[in-house]
Amino acid sequence: MVSKTVPEALTAAALETKWRDAFQREERDHFNLRVRRALSWLARAEREEGDPDAAFIFHWIAFNAAYSDNVAGERTAFKAYFAKLLALRDGRVIFNEMSCKFADAIRKFIPNQYVFPDYWTSGTFQPADPQVWESSLAKSMGRFNEAISNHNVRDVLEELFDRLYVLRNQMLHGGATWQGSVNRAQVRDGAEIMGFLVPHFVNLMLDNPDSDWGTPAYPPVS
Repeated sequence: MVSKTVPEALTAAALETKWRDAFQREERDHFNLRVRRALSWLARAEREEGDPDAAFIFHWIAFNAAYSDNVAGERTAFKAYFAKLLALRDGRVIFNEMSCKFADAIRKFIPNQYVFPDYWTSGTFQPADPQVWESSLAKSMGRFNEAISNHNVRDVLEELFDRLYVLRNQMLHGGATWQGSVNRAQVRDGAEIMGFLVPHFVNLMLDNPDSDWGTPAYPPVS
């Protein structure tokens, strides 16, 4: 049984050592494939300290490797993934770590209108009428602050990843300029947040290999 201790530094190298020591030779094909893929992209993201655009993208790919589901839509799949993580006995470690070490970065990111879904009109993705998005953002902020106060980790993660998903779409669909000169705060904050959370997600998976993490897509074929 793997130790439940969290490495002091959740680097890709530390997580890979934990994985290799405990699981690599075991018959856990789906689990091992997910972990191997996620760790490979985490390691790549760590090389991008001076490039938040690239760091965010590589961290998102690592996240995708960890949660991806062939059946559900993307956002549905990662919300189901959060439910799995938080159902674990040690799942609340995510909230504890966020509260102790990362609350300020998340509180800056959440009010940023440029990553708020309702700021952009559906279909054309042009700025919406402020009368629409400002009231919607205020309600969202209320939900987020209530979730923080009540230690409702699932709602905190869902509000947070609603924003991160907008940033992901901007980046991966060519809706942003690499190392652009405007709207950079959300890129830096998003990269930092993903770099903090994704290793914790993978670490919880390593602590709970017998949970049903699903069948990863595109298995290697000899």
